[in-house]
Amino acid sequence: MSETVARILGEVEQLSWAEREELADLLAENLANIPPAIQKVQVEEVRRRISEVAAGKVSLVAGDEAMRHVRQLVESARTRTR
Repeated sequence: MSETVARILGEVEQLSWAEREELADLLAENLANIPPAIQKVQVEEVRRRISEVAAGKVSLVAGDEAMRHVRQLVESARTRTR
C-alpha cells in the first residue's frame, strides 16, 4: 500500500458510517466512468463469451464454485510467494 493510500485510509477510518458510505458511492461512480474505447472492447468480449456459451464451446460455472476456485488460486499464489 502506498503512503498516500495509507494516509487516506487513516482519514477514512475517522469518518462516520454515513460519510464512508457516501465516499464509497462516489468512488464507485468515479470508477464506473469507463472510457468509450474500453467499453467497446468490454462489450465485444461479452458478446464473444455469450456466443461461445450459445454454441456449446464452453459451459457456465456456478458462482459459488467459481469463487471457491478463485480463492484456491489466490491461496496457492500466496503460499508460493512466502
